[in-house]
Amino acid sequence: MVIYRAFGFMFIGLGFIGIFLPLLPTVPFVLLAAGCFAKSSPRWHSWLLANRAFGPMIRNWEEHQCISCNARRMAVLCVIIFGGYSVVFALADVYMITFGVALILFTLVYLYHHNICEQENA
Repeated sequence: MVIYRAFGFMFIGLGFIGIFLPLLPTVPFVLLAAGCFAKSSPRWHSWLLANRAFGPMIRNWEEHQCISCNARRMAVLCVIIFGGYSVVFALADVYMITFGVALILFTLVYLYHHNICEQENA
């Protein structure tokens, strides 16, 4: 139980950092934190579910294994803009550019094949 709680806080921290770093995703870390807190701390899990920004997304994932169409659009847009910027302007090594492009393509394919919620939940 303690290890799940520790991982939950670690994933929340990584998600928070991901808000400011373009290639570090926020949403997967928040979902991982929700899963860890669901197993270890009902109080922190409830706190995440009550969060205005992340609560609906977590509920969609826990109940239906889906993401909203708006969340997917935003994710695709951010990956293309920030990932593309990083590849074009921030990376100089050919291998790192190739890795960055591969990572962007993998993420876009993953998002494209992910289930979309039938109805928008809040």
